[in-house]
Amino acid sequence: MRCFRLLAPALIALAALGAPNVASAQSFSDAQRSDIEAIVKNYLIAHPEVLEEAMNELNKRQAAAEEQKHQESIAKNADTIFNSPRGVTLGNKDGDVTFVEFFDYNCGYCKRAMADMLDLLKNDHRLKVVLKEFPVLSEGSVEAAKVAVAARMQDPNRYLDFHTKLLGGRGPADKARAMAAAKDAGYDTAKIEKDMQSPEVKATIEENFKLAEEMGMNGTPSYVIGKQVVVGAVGLDGLKEKIGIARCGKATC
Repeated sequence: MRCFRLLAPALIALAALGAPNVASAQSFSDAQRSDIEAIVKNYLIAHPEVLEEAMNELNKRQAAAEEQKHQESIAKNADTIFNSPRGVTLGNKDGDVTFVEFFDYNCGYCKRAMADMLDLLKNDHRLKVVLKEFPVLSEGSVEAAKVAVAARMQDPNRYLDFHTKLLGGRGPADKARAMAAAKDAGYDTAKIEKDMQSPEVKATIEENFKLAEEMGMNGTPSYVIGKQVVVGAVGLDGLKEKIGIARCGKATC
């Protein structure tokens, strides 16, 4: 570990200075290594901006690699992401852009982001919206998601009413709160209770988890917009920008 810690900054800086193949550093004598480390240390003290430039370049390359991975994952799973019958489809079913949201009923950011989704749904008539349950936060989240899937199975046309009642309510979401929201939305709760045990509910949640894993989603809300994966609540303007890029290649069409 000590050797790695000493040589790592030296090798980074040598690479930045255009040094020969850094693998040759392994053949340096102890005296040569000491001299190199002293030179590099003095250089970095005199030019600390080199480290910032290196980190910026590293971040840029990592972001590009992550974006490439996202695009490949979306292409591989496109039909399931955008057209699975297990998702809830809202808005223009023939829209030119599909906006997919993965959410958890106990996610505070999802609660705040719901207003953004509803705004887009109301004002962008060319947008197709797909909602996918992604219960990652608690057992209560899983229970609420199972009720939600059973509600979708019973009557997808009532789902948005149920969704806004549950996600917009106060307190932690669980089975009891989800069933209360379903009852308020006009669902047959006895049928929901029965359908919660069906293979379709289990398959829906498993499908959503598999998609999220494929695309590297580790939190909620997360979105797929065109060829872009967006993790986290980026606000209405941020979502509009991503939709614009998907629609016409720029933030504002």
